[in-house]
Amino acid sequence: MGKASRIKQQSAREKIAAQREAARKAERRNRMLITGGSTLAVLVIVLAFVLVKVSQGSGSSSSAGRTPLPASVTSQVTGVPAATLDKVGRGAVPAFTQGKAPFAPGSGAPLTSGGKPEMLYIGAEYCPYCAAMRWSMAVALSRFGQLSTPLHGIHSSSKDVNPNTATLTFYKTGYHSPYLAFTPVENLTVNKTTLQNPTKAQNAVWAKYEPNPQTRGYPFVAFSNKFVMRGPIYDAAVLQGKTWSQIAAALKHPTSPIAQNVNGAANYITGAICQMTNNQPASVCNSAAVTAVKSGL
Repeated sequence: MGKASRIKQQSAREKIAAQREAARKAERRNRMLITGGSTLAVLVIVLAFVLVKVSQGSGSSSSAGRTPLPASVTSQVTGVPAATLDKVGRGAVPAFTQGKAPFAPGSGAPLTSGGKPEMLYIGAEYCPYCAAMRWSMAVALSRFGQLSTPLHGIHSSSKDVNPNTATLTFYKTGYHSPYLAFTPVENLTVNKTTLQNPTKAQNAVWAKYEPNPQTRGYPFVAFSNKFVMRGPIYDAAVLQGKTWSQIAAALKHPTSPIAQNVNGAANYITGAICQMTNNQPASVCNSAAVTAVKSGL
């Protein structure tokens, strides 16, 4: 074989080798692209799944801990017999308040909403004292109108006094009455995250009676500026360890500790509402229960 032929053959081999190397590189690059594409696709799917779960989680957390109460509990809370309330009268409230009036006097123009006197409540779902007073408010309000049902149950904070007190929430709870408007604001959740912010006007009412924001607390109730309730008016510890059903069932027994406290406070709240409604309806505002508490408001 001549020198020229050998050079030509070597050049051909080198060209083939270069082509093969180029093919191997292209194959490796394609494999990498395929692998990378597959990995990216998997990551996209995983990310989408995570986002769905987060979205589902945030949706459930907005109603975390809130559960529709059984119809039996709702009916027992909203339908405490008038005879039972009359027998309870002042109940355990005077002992808790040490004989002092449970409400402070209000002042200024009457609060109104929709042309009706307004009962403004500002509380928080974590608050154990709100937990206690919601039972009494529900009992009293049900004598003048109807809360939307089913009521929704929650528990107060596990990290506060009287932990995990069974109660109901007024968050998204409607109310209809020909006599008054009830405006509930549940400011914070059980975890102390913001749930409902009071409006500028509501904050002004709150600040009027509790000027220092450092000591401003829950529950706060303004009875159309006739009276103001700042804090509980009975011992919330009476509900400790009780279930929603146990609390609701005890309300119809006038001598039970729960009825003496919850219904006693409900009678005082009823008396304050009667001052808002000009003693309407007479069947409620002239009852023995309201007559018993009028002088102590």
